[in-house]
Amino acid sequence: MAYVTSGTFDDAVASFRQWQDAPWGRLRYTLADANLRRHLDDQPMRVLDAAGGNGVEAVRLATAGHRVTLVDYSGQMLRGARDLALKAGVADRVTIIEADIAKLGDHVEAGDFDLVLCHNLLPYVENVAATLDTCLTALRPGGLLSVIAVNAHSDVLRIAVRDQDPAAALEAVLTGVRTTKTFGAKLTPRTAEETIDQLRDLGASVLGHYGIRSVCDYMADDDRKYDASFYAELESLELALADRLPYKLTARLFHVVAVKPDL
Repeated sequence: MAYVTSGTFDDAVASFRQWQDAPWGRLRYTLADANLRRHLDDQPMRVLDAAGGNGVEAVRLATAGHRVTLVDYSGQMLRGARDLALKAGVADRVTIIEADIAKLGDHVEAGDFDLVLCHNLLPYVENVAATLDTCLTALRPGGLLSVIAVNAHSDVLRIAVRDQDPAAALEAVLTGVRTTKTFGAKLTPRTAEETIDQLRDLGASVLGHYGIRSVCDYMADDDRKYDASFYAELESLELALADRLPYKLTARLFHVVAVKPDL
């Protein structure tokens, strides 16, 4: 598995926090949580947050009573995760490991987790199947894998419709690679369809396919999204569209939940 360099993410911690606090960032976490909760009960879990960055999701899960192991190779991101866990009073339920996900087996036991988050990792790796296999290996039989990634189907539409840039949209069609504004890193958008096929090839069963931000990223007026009333209406709409065709097919992010089969 090949990854972008850790320095790319170390240098963008402040920008990432701004993105997380923006309406589109808040929608990302709200929708991911709502989608995943469809498949969870109220039992405490052992959770692995693979490439979990500054720990926003890890701390949310720890606050809900779960024990979370967060693995990331960006020291700066992990410092943010430690601070966040301390402020939330859940540092005793969050284990932080600085490591490359490609070497995950050197740091955690196979089959040790009930839930693995693989969120926003696939666009930055060359070998998607190997990354998914690594995440599945960490799961116990019957455990859940949650995968979120930039949706290739949305990429061209967003550039053409929102940015009004057909030349750049054509380049996105032809190359399939782009540079993120937040991290300045190269990424390759993926599709839910290819990811689902790879998961099935690895023996996993897919429980759900959802969209995250089905309409938000096509709205050019970002300032209006900061209005509380408008945001509330937008959030309600996004929640309603998350599992509906055809909207989830062109959502900015796809979200797939799969289960590792029992032995």
